[in-house]
Amino acid sequence: MGLLTIGGFARAARLTPKALRLYDELGLLRPAAVDPESGYRLYDPAQLERARLIASLRRIGMPLAEIGAVCGLRPEAAAEAVDAYWRRVTADTAERGRLATLLVGNLSGKGSVVDHHTLAVRHATRCEIGAARDSNEDAAYADERLLAVADGMRGPGGAAASAAAIDVLRALEPADMPATELLALLADGVDEAHRAVRGLAVDPHQPVTTLTALLRSGSRVALVHVGDSRAYLLRDGELHRLTRDHTYVQSLVDAGRLAPEAVAAHPQRAVLVRAVGAGGEHVEADLGLRDARAGDRYLLCSDGLSAVVDPAAVREALGEVGGPDEAADRLVALAYAVGAPDNVACVVADVVAV
Repeated sequence: MGLLTIGGFARAARLTPKALRLYDELGLLRPAAVDPESGYRLYDPAQLERARLIASLRRIGMPLAEIGAVCGLRPEAAAEAVDAYWRRVTADTAERGRLATLLVGNLSGKGSVVDHHTLAVRHATRCEIGAARDSNEDAAYADERLLAVADGMRGPGGAAASAAAIDVLRALEPADMPATELLALLADGVDEAHRAVRGLAVDPHQPVTTLTALLRSGSRVALVHVGDSRAYLLRDGELHRLTRDHTYVQSLVDAGRLAPEAVAAHPQRAVLVRAVGAGGEHVEADLGLRDARAGDRYLLCSDGLSAVVDPAAVREALGEVGGPDEAADRLVALAYAVGAPDNVACVVADVVAV
């Protein structure tokens, strides 16, 4: 069989010509040839298997950047990658379902105040200057209610910005609060933190900071996130990343224009598209709600840890036997082992039954 036109190949693959042109531009599925006179793309029937795989992965919602990585794997490894992706989707869907149930209960008047007081939090914080910096713009805080990490912009006011953002959240009182009100409290808190950081401006310089925090009331944990600090959850031996970086390179990954494995080497990897103190009167924050369980271990950290230490090493350090202090020490040691080029802040917290 000879080469197929883009229309014929699209029909055989159950794709649209528009999708095929996009996959060509992204390097996912190049045509076998291009007619030199008309510019028409021509495809080999042998490419149908890859095209159908791409179509199937798109139907389950996999981002284009991940699809490119999966298509480059051998079948067995590709199957493992798809399984891991779907487990993430399933966990996220279940979490959204729980939040929807809470919203329905509260909006219908059938919700109840959280009264699960059988959980406690054991925590440890570290905030190190690193091996290559002469100042520390990171801040970390933990108590029974609040876990928080902030990373101020290097330069005048960075340290004050990170401290001010966390200080605002420390004043929040979430005790005995319904889940939806807990999220509203945290949303108001990050807006207040944004105003506080903007108030530190000394013309023409405006300090900014990232802010990633967990606020607990009983067995509910509300998450707020702005910037590229991160939150992770170790549950039942699996490490789940709870936040998405608000960076320029992450926007390229989301658009399918940059492979995830290329992020670390990108010259603009640290450029933020969202930060507390930046922009106008309001900051757009990611908010989420989770159920805390005995046995959970949370990690909040600045990019001085997450950008230089391999996720597998982070998972191993968190999973080893020992309390939050031992885990925090191991994580800081890992950052120093690879040069600690930035400030390193982290909070490790264990949820325990009492």
